[in-house]
Amino acid sequence: MAKLGKRTRSAREAFVGKEDMTVEAAVALIKANSNVKFDETLEIAMNLGVDPRHADQMVRGVVGLPNGTGKTVRVAVFARGPKADEATAAGADIVGAEDLMEAVQSGKIDFDRCIATPDMMPIVGRLGKVLGPRNLMPNPKVGTVTMDVKQAVEDAKGGQVQFKAEKAGVVHAGIGKISFDDAKLVENVKAFVDAVAKAKPSGSKGTYMKKIALSSTMGPGVSISVDDAAGH
Repeated sequence: MAKLGKRTRSAREAFVGKEDMTVEAAVALIKANSNVKFDETLEIAMNLGVDPRHADQMVRGVVGLPNGTGKTVRVAVFARGPKADEATAAGADIVGAEDLMEAVQSGKIDFDRCIATPDMMPIVGRLGKVLGPRNLMPNPKVGTVTMDVKQAVEDAKGGQVQFKAEKAGVVHAGIGKISFDDAKLVENVKAFVDAVAKAKPSGSKGTYMKKIALSSTMGPGVSISVDDAAGH
C-alpha cells in the first residue's frame, strides 16, 4: 500500500471517529483541515435507497444554490436566429446549430452545461451518445430544453446545479468553495439536500436518504446527520 503523505495522514486523523455530525460541525471540520494551495470545492455525496435502472426510481433535478458554486460555468446553447442572439446577450460562451453539433461530434466539448431550444432537439438528439454519459444532454425536466434561453443561461451561470442518481443510487455534486463563509456553505448543503428530498421518486420504498457525506476535493469525507441536513 502506498505510504500516505503527512498532509493526508493528519487530515485523516482529524476525521477519525467523526460521524453523523451536524452540517455546521462538518463544514467547520472540513474547512479547518483544508490546507492545499488551491480553493477546494465542497462536495456532497448522497446514498439513496433507489435503483435508478427503474424509471419510477430515477432521481433527477436541478437546484439554484443560494450562494452559488463559486465555479465559472461554461454554457453552450443550440439555437438559431433571434434565440441565438438572446443566448449570446445573456452571456452564453458558445452558440450554434449544425456547426456546434459537428464540433461536439469531433470531440470538442468546451462547456459544462448545454441548453437547447425545442426546435433544435432533432440536431441535439444525434449527440446523445456523446453528451448523455457526460450528463450534458439538454432535458426539459431540468429546464435545459426551453424557449426562455436567457433565463436558462442566467440560471446556469448563477450557481444552478443539476443532479442525477448514478447506478448505485448515489447523487454527487460540488456545492461551493472552501473559501466561502461557513454559513453560506451550510445554506448550500441544506438547499441541495432539500432539492433531492423533493425529487423523491414514486417508486422509492423504505429509507430514501440512507447516508450523506461531505468532503473537500482532496480531503477525506465525513458523514452528516440526515435529519439535521434535511431540517427535521
